[in-house]
This record gives sequence, C-alpha cells and structure tokens, in this order.
Amino acid sequence: MMRGMGNMNNMMKQMQKMQKQMQEAQEELLQKTVEGTAGGGMVTVIVNGSKQVLEVSIKEEVVDPEDIEMLQDLVLAATNDALKKMDDLTAATMGQFTKGLNLPGGLF
Repeated sequence: MMRGMGNMNNMMKQMQKMQKQMQEAQEELLQKTVEGTAGGGMVTVIVNGSKQVLEVSIKEEVVDPEDIEMLQDLVLAATNDALKKMDDLTAATMGQFTKGLNLPGGLF
C-alpha cells in the first residue's frame, strides 16, 4: 500500500514540474515576435506572442492610389502569414509537453 503512495507522490511532483515548465514556456512565447510578409517583402507585419500586431511596414513602391485593393490584400496576406507563424511556433513549443500524454481533444 505504501509503495503505491510513493508512486503517486512521485507522479504529482512530475506533473507539478511539467506544469511549471509549461507556464515558463508560455511566458517566453509571449515575449517572442514573428514577421509575416507578402508581395516579396513589400508588406511586412510583426506580431507578438499575444497575437497583437506590433508593426506594419509598407514599401513606398507598392502604394498605388489606383489599386488600393491590392495593397489591402497584401496587408491581409502579411498579417495572416505572421499569425500562422506564431500559431506554428506556439504549437511546436507547447507540443513538447503534450507528447505521449493522452489528453482529450487537443488542449493546445
């Protein structure tokens, strides 16, 4: 009976350690930024780990008053590119904690 308790305590310690590591990884992710681009670098968008857009850069030569729609599409594409990169970074970072665990329905 006592042996089972020792295993349980050990498992709880492991879970607490993993929880702390996950929290640290999440906090680190919030400090990271990624850059999304469109139009061969004509439009650049920088997004942080909270998925807030920090910066939008537009090269002068892509600004055409006759074609605002193209510029809007480029900004949209660059923003989506940055958000996807942040999602990929988050999945790669947090995925290391869920490997081997049978967690229901993808918690991350």
